[in-house]
Amino acid sequence: MRENHQIELRALQPEDREQFIRDNQWAFKYGALQEFGLRDGHLDEDGEIISRQTIAGAIDAGVAYRIWSGDRKVGGVVIKTLDNHGWLDLLFVSPEEHSKGIGYAAWCAIEKLYPQIDIWETCTPYFEKRNIHFYVNRCGFHIVEFFHEYHQEQHASDDMDIDEHSGEHGPDEMFRFEKLIRHSGIDR
Repeated sequence: MRENHQIELRALQPEDREQFIRDNQWAFKYGALQEFGLRDGHLDEDGEIISRQTIAGAIDAGVAYRIWSGDRKVGGVVIKTLDNHGWLDLLFVSPEEHSKGIGYAAWCAIEKLYPQIDIWETCTPYFEKRNIHFYVNRCGFHIVEFFHEYHQEQHASDDMDIDEHSGEHGPDEMFRFEKLIRHSGIDR
């Protein structure tokens, strides 16, 4: 059941950093376990879909917010911006809070916080059907690229992992999305 949630984005506090990382890992792992169960081959050596290093790097390179609903932390987001370009590096909602409109409310808040952004980009794993639905059908992103073994990133950027074991550039089996914002005075 979708609820109309009032959320607030609050800057990530240093004392909450480790819990933010663990919460983000749990949200991503939950999606993989829902899709693949315990047979998932996408987990790293620590049993995570997204490494602590990846999350910490995103936090360090961007701006991190906690998503609050009332007095509860219900998710988080990390973004980067440069001039009129924005990257949604991480967006997660606690699994027990899914389907309540929290992610969409958070995305709308991000767009309002950064009205100068003309184009947003993000990526999500191919198996995250909920995320693909969310970005395309709810938020208005378009899939513009699919990374896989036959199409590797040609210009690996700083925000993409290099697999420690293979030395290959990521992302692996990921969709890249873009959203163009029209600044014509019309509500987006």
